[in-house]
Amino acid sequence: MEITVQMVKELRDKTGAGMMNVKKALVEAEGDMEKAAEILRQKGIASADKKMGRIAAEGRVESYIDANGGAMIEVNCETDFVAKNEEFQGLAKGLAQNVEEQKPADVDALLGLTCPKCNKVIADALKEKIASIGEKITVRRFVRYEGNVATYIHNGKIGVLLQTDAKDEELANDLCLHIASCAPEFVSRDEIPQSVIDHETEIEMGKEDLQSKPENIRAKIVEGRINKLMAEKCLLDQAFVKDPSTTVAKLIEGKFNVKAFTRYELGEGLEKRQDNFAEEVMSQLG
Repeated sequence: MEITVQMVKELRDKTGAGMMNVKKALVEAEGDMEKAAEILRQKGIASADKKMGRIAAEGRVESYIDANGGAMIEVNCETDFVAKNEEFQGLAKGLAQNVEEQKPADVDALLGLTCPKCNKVIADALKEKIASIGEKITVRRFVRYEGNVATYIHNGKIGVLLQTDAKDEELANDLCLHIASCAPEFVSRDEIPQSVIDHETEIEMGKEDLQSKPENIRAKIVEGRINKLMAEKCLLDQAFVKDPSTTVAKLIEGKFNVKAFTRYELGEGLEKRQDNFAEEVMSQLG
């Protein structure tokens, strides 16, 4: 029996399974929709879509660097237990490599690519992993830089990708470690939007400890506070974590310039699971 595009679409919508898995199941079932759905359920593939509604704020940050540049990615799952699993870690590392080598524009583009190692569409391969691992898995974000790139990953929880205009591997690695530890938001003061400065100025001007001072004095105090606050946000103005007697700007002077950096902290801004462990155990015991 001929397997039509409409049949594939209908079964895919019904089960949430990947396109290639749906087509294989239909071929095996000789076009019988119900039998094909049973085949997918037996393989654990059809249940993958149900897992996608659950919270996934654990996971891993990974990076990959080659001669052309480097990429960093955050891949999320539901539990720290799975995040420590070698299969999941291999998945995250492989996806970072896919980003670097295939240069997708965004997450949707990445999921639509074919993985050279497994010869499968990444979205379909991801659903197979969901079925085998048993948890929701999502690709949250990634970044890629070209040229001189360095990286530092701390226990899969914090990741840094750094782009410089010249190569100094040891210094670049130290700078990645600094960024991971000190969490700057900008390279230099020039990058800070005026809206950020205005907002912080408004907050400082309204603080109670300044209300009794004359307006001109208050303005000077606030200016000093804002300069200090903005310096704390800027990589080049920060005291170097390994030697606080010098700034990052002085440390890298004459060696290279920082073109860009990205710092990922696993799960930042995501809703966390609030399960009661005792209740979870009892629910599993029935």
